[in-house]
Amino acid sequence: MSFSSETKNEICTIEIQNSVAALVELSSLFRMCGSINFQGNNKLSFYIRTENAAIARRAFKILKANYELGARVAVSKNKQFKNRNIYSVIVPHQEGTLQALLDLHILKRHEGLISLDFIIPEKFKKNSACRRATIRGAFLGGGSLSNPDKGYHLEFTCHNSEYARQLMDLINGFDLKSKYIKRKNNYIVYIKESEQIITILNVIGAHQTLLNIENIRIMKEMRNNVNRLVNCETANVSKTVEAAYRQIEAIEYIRDQVGLQKLPQKLREVAELRLNYKEASLKELGELLDPPVGKSGINHRLKKIETLARSHGLEQKN
Repeated sequence: MSFSSETKNEICTIEIQNSVAALVELSSLFRMCGSINFQGNNKLSFYIRTENAAIARRAFKILKANYELGARVAVSKNKQFKNRNIYSVIVPHQEGTLQALLDLHILKRHEGLISLDFIIPEKFKKNSACRRATIRGAFLGGGSLSNPDKGYHLEFTCHNSEYARQLMDLINGFDLKSKYIKRKNNYIVYIKESEQIITILNVIGAHQTLLNIENIRIMKEMRNNVNRLVNCETANVSKTVEAAYRQIEAIEYIRDQVGLQKLPQKLREVAELRLNYKEASLKELGELLDPPVGKSGINHRLKKIETLARSHGLEQKN
């Protein structure tokens, strides 16, 4: 099961207590995955189609709780996508069908004419519960959420530019920064930042998914931190090894060309220690001296030896 499906299944477990918010959610769901059939003679029917059985059950439950309509759920196969099940909540033409679509603001009546209503009505925006229900329904009907192990991306696929813009504004009313673009014949409202996705999941009530993403994000940050530390440590070890190699090369050059006995005593002591303890750190070399010398002091003496070796003809390597 995809991450989106798991999230939608969780949302469908949210108890429907407010009938107004339930109808707002159903209206938003319909705008994303609903269709109307105009059959002539002023007859019409409608259906909501989804690949998620939990969404179909939820839509059917809201319809039956608020309207005395004869509705049924049908199951078919989507042959284009590996014969997946398609669940359709179907409401045939009957008394009350038109009124239900008007109540849900899917249709509107103006001067005796019936037409499609593409905007989010103001009464759907009047309180937080309705605004959350609008976004929740839109996600159930046309939302998707990528697996956070692979990346952070949440989007809503809308069929109308005006509705997409209004949905974006509604989402951004929760201090979010969603954007929308046109993709083929659809309009996509999307969010990419993990913290913003977590906020919108909280808005629509997907709290378990929210916690899962938080856990994944923490694990990813821990892995990234470990990788950075390992890379940093590896780089430091490489630099230490390269420096030790240069020091030994310089000391051996002076030994062969000049003789270590010609070096000042402090430099000769460090040079002999480096030859005898090739893998020792600067700190360890300093502790071997009597009296001990700090890391910076050892580094200073070794750099003097390298400079002296180059002055006697040792080629400097990049």
